[in-house]
Amino acid sequence: MAACAVLMGAGAAWAQGVTLPPPQNVLQLSADSTVEVQQDLLSMTLNTTREAADAATVQTQLRTALDAALTEARKNAQPGQLDVRTGNFNLAPRYSRDGKMTGWRGTASLVLEGRDFPRITQTAARISTLTIANIGFGLSREQQAKTQTEAQGVAIDNFKQRADELAKRFGFSGYTLREVAVNAHLGGPVQPRMMSMDAMAKSSGDAPVPIEAGKANVVVNVSGSVQLK
Repeated sequence: MAACAVLMGAGAAWAQGVTLPPPQNVLQLSADSTVEVQQDLLSMTLNTTREAADAATVQTQLRTALDAALTEARKNAQPGQLDVRTGNFNLAPRYSRDGKMTGWRGTASLVLEGRDFPRITQTAARISTLTIANIGFGLSREQQAKTQTEAQGVAIDNFKQRADELAKRFGFSGYTLREVAVNAHLGGPVQPRMMSMDAMAKSSGDAPVPIEAGKANVVVNVSGSVQLK
């Protein structure tokens, strides 16, 4: 689908302090292309929280839980299919309502990310020291680049077709390109069916969490000006 904005007008240009004549018969327009694509990247964040009277105990407990999770996750790690990395590691004091420090609380997290959904969910299910906190979907670099190239080609064709149509409607035989800008971005995804946190907690015990990826939109905009001739 192409969306176009048209403006016929003139602008002033300056070169070495000399005012140039305003351009004549210049057409400004833009065209968009949107390609919907299946999300192929899964990111699962697992975490755990520990509390104790002193910071050293909390830190030791978190490190033990995280080390065990890393050991299990690395067994199935494969570049691009299942990448493993540590997430946030926070340690902070706890206070009572009257402002008195009562102990320490810490949180550690692990991120499993990649294109192999079954490998990721099965690995997460085998990690017993952390629980699933968040599930997200996205596009891999390869998928995004491929889709962007496709959308870019359509947007450029839309721009050229629209410029040719408008030139003829204004009584000109054609046009030459003056300047152009190509911009791409990810549009709002078509949201997948989301699980409740209770369902995640129940599923994370023995069996893999059931997941369902959605789709994302890759949008390319081509804008610029042409000289009618």
